[in-house]
Amino acid sequence: MQAARGTSLSDTGPSPSTPPPGAATRYRLIFAVVAVVAYAIDVATKSLAVEKLSTADVELAGKWLVLHLTRNPGAAFSTGTEFTLLLSGIALAAAVVVLYFARRVGNRTWAWALGLLLGGVCGNLTDRILREPGPLRGHVVDFLMVPNWPVFNIADICINVAAGLILIQAVRGIGVDGTRVAAREREA
Repeated sequence: MQAARGTSLSDTGPSPSTPPPGAATRYRLIFAVVAVVAYAIDVATKSLAVEKLSTADVELAGKWLVLHLTRNPGAAFSTGTEFTLLLSGIALAAAVVVLYFARRVGNRTWAWALGLLLGGVCGNLTDRILREPGPLRGHVVDFLMVPNWPVFNIADICINVAAGLILIQAVRGIGVDGTRVAAREREA
């Protein structure tokens, strides 16, 4: 059915799965700001932890949240402690992959996810590069301790929140560029 002079009633303009014009620049800016802020907070809190927690723990919320300094040569849950050099290489590769995908970011949630992921990966990578026992073998500073969980840091929080956001976007079928997977399949 047509409304007037060949215009379809179902034609509502640009597809809702297509990002608005100029949005890509805005999303890349969000990505960059989130990455820099996440990285800065991680580095600053680790520096404070090393400076202030070397002699004693600090209970912030009783036993529910304790600031406890530890250094982790491995990955999550202190796994792979003998593979610090390999973990550094994986972190470098992950940072490059995130930067590659960030060029195409076309959605606010993806911008946040990739920004948090890059900030977290680079925060822990900085420890691996700059901290003892040496470049690419350095131990990651962890200082947040909750009951029945390994000690962690802000970078770990950023990485896990990013993983959650990425899973949400995958379930919703929204690609990094902001288009829905179903819309791309129809166009193909």
